Amino acid sequence: MNSVPGGAPRPHGPRRRDRHGRGLRGPLAPSHVPISRSRGERFDDLVLDAVDRLKSRWNTQLAAVQFSVEEVPPVSELGDGPGADADNPIPFGRAQEARGTTPAVIVIYRRPLEARARDRETLGALVHDTVVEQVAGLLGLSPETVDPGYDDRH
Repeated sequence: MNSVPGGAPRPHGPRRRDRHGRGLRGPLAPSHVPISRSRGERFDDLVLDAVDRLKSRWNTQLAAVQFSVEEVPPVSELGDGPGADADNPIPFGRAQEARGTTPAVIVIYRRPLEARARDRETLGALVHDTVVEQVAGLLGLSPETVDPGYDDRH
């Protein structure tokens, strides 16, 4: 058994306080302020905002569609996947049609979009455009039909 000077035994287990004796550090910001949200949570909010904007017009067609966010596309989709193009070989999203009892799914990839955006406003526009493109592909329509403002941004 180790002991500290003076002969008292050193306690076993993790230390209960930081080295200055002031206790553990709490959160930097309260949970109700926007700064406390992680990048992933803020990105999820952008996707939900884009979906909500489209659902006002396409609610019936999108009622059974599930939307999700993944960090990066699987390796099998890189290069020539359905969401990729000549300028950007990494897809921003993918749409999978419903099969049997499995609902249709639209997946948005967070990291490629964040890497392409230069600021939060650009990221919001890229996310919205990606959601529009994936919904258009799933419904068999043009992006301009799904969102009339799409053409103005491109």
